[in-house]
Amino acid sequence: MFTGTAVFDLLLPGDSRSLKAKRSYVRPIVAALRRFEVSAAEVGALDLHGRAQVAVAVVAAEASHVREVLDSCERLIAGRPETELLSVRRRLYGEDD
Repeated sequence: MFTGTAVFDLLLPGDSRSLKAKRSYVRPIVAALRRFEVSAAEVGALDLHGRAQVAVAVVAAEASHVREVLDSCERLIAGRPETELLSVRRRLYGEDD
């Protein structure tokens, strides 16, 4: 069994000056990520209006499948025109970790 995590640091548009506006950008991203059958949530920069950190976690029998799913999640977030992907931190955990 392998588990993988990825934390995406996002820059939101300038009009996200309130937490309500911020949620209007983050909620669709989290919903879209869940279509890949991953756990997804906003995990950081909760009080910052122009930034967001979204994390995903996936469990699979093969490490290659974990990498494929995380790659798909990254492509989805990077392809969103309304946000800018600043950084990605990934971890892969195997049976020996």
